[in-house]
Amino acid sequence: MPDPLVRLENVSFAYGERTILRDISLSIPRGKVVAIMGGSGCGKTTLLRLIGGQEKAVGGQVQVDGQDVATLGRDALYAMRRRMGMLFQFGALFTDMTVFDNVAFPLREHTDLPAEMINDLVLMKLHAVGLRGAARLMPGELSGGMARRVALARTIALDPMLLMYDEPFTGLDPISLGVIGQLIRRLNDALGASSVIVTHDIQESLLIVDYIYFISEGKVVAEGTPDEIRHTRDPFVHQFVHAEVDGPVPFHYPSDDYAAALTGGKA
Repeated sequence: MPDPLVRLENVSFAYGERTILRDISLSIPRGKVVAIMGGSGCGKTTLLRLIGGQEKAVGGQVQVDGQDVATLGRDALYAMRRRMGMLFQFGALFTDMTVFDNVAFPLREHTDLPAEMINDLVLMKLHAVGLRGAARLMPGELSGGMARRVALARTIALDPMLLMYDEPFTGLDPISLGVIGQLIRRLNDALGASSVIVTHDIQESLLIVDYIYFISEGKVVAEGTPDEIRHTRDPFVHQFVHAEVDGPVPFHYPSDDYAAALTGGKA
């Protein structure tokens, strides 16, 4: 079996005294789409920052394409990042640039390609997401779903080996959500890339991903294929998949006895 493109081995991370990740191990196989799920604040986005080298683990190792990210110098790290594509939550388009210029930005910034070739590449990427006809529009003229698709076209502009998605389905209507989900799957396969998706959207993810990791309190608490996740008996995963109010993740924040609090401790 070939080595995974991304491997995290016993990774721990903290912001000061606040521990975010505890001894996490996971891998992103080449050519596959992997989802990372869990409640808000459990460390999902921090994992993306560790993979991209914006943060360094306090313990363990993060490897991308066989290289230890934490040991890379500035130039080597920037070279690696040029082989990564990142779709930020809500797209993060440049609001004063046209759709065309947003997609052209990484090509102009990181290559010496002639303008004619950049033009052809930008239109090719926009065509791949169904928006070649919107090339001259401004971001303010786009719907939420269209803006997310433009951001996706920009993400794949440099044909990255690794695509990272931070909550790509947030705020989308059902049709746009389905479109983005299918584009993530199709573009990953067309590029021969690997993808990692941080998301809360369990139902859409089960349709497009190859494997899922669940994070809770900074640890991997469950993992499996979509079929395994659908039929799991793990209490945490079952609660997450079925959106149950109470379970391993309680509805009530820990507190003193309610009746005692109301009566001042009197019977």
